[in-house]
Amino acid sequence: MRITPRRLAIGMSLWIPNLFSGIRVRRFSDDWTHATVELHVNLFTRNYVKTAFGGSMSAMTDPYFFMLVMHQLGRDYVVWDTRGEIEFVKPGRGVLTAEFEVTRERAEQIRARAEGGAKVLEWFETVITDREGDVVARVRREVYVREKRRVTAARA
Repeated sequence: MRITPRRLAIGMSLWIPNLFSGIRVRRFSDDWTHATVELHVNLFTRNYVKTAFGGSMSAMTDPYFFMLVMHQLGRDYVVWDTRGEIEFVKPGRGVLTAEFEVTRERAEQIRARAEGGAKVLEWFETVITDREGDVVARVRREVYVREKRRVTAARA
């Protein structure tokens, strides 16, 4: 069965770590350039002072940049999420949203830099906002990309 953006969004929303963390993937765009993820702050996902647990906000941003890059580059590349940074700006309450975007142009630049087996480390940035559109957190994620050895060897 071929993975489609819709199937992946549903599967990621039902995946136990996301499901029980209040994380819902609203959509992946058909061209794999965009994703929208929500965190529902409730009894199970809030901290001691009844605001969004920082770990849940970090988890809601964890795999999405690497997934967008991976789906755009295809099976000839190793793509990982290697590290992240989060700056908490204000307490998060209610439903929080993060938008992820990796343009076609940026994916092609990464592909070109990874040609021949070169290691590429690329930073991506997004914000987490509340229902009013206020920024709750600023997030940076680093993605590792390398052309698979079999591809590099076949070109040589």
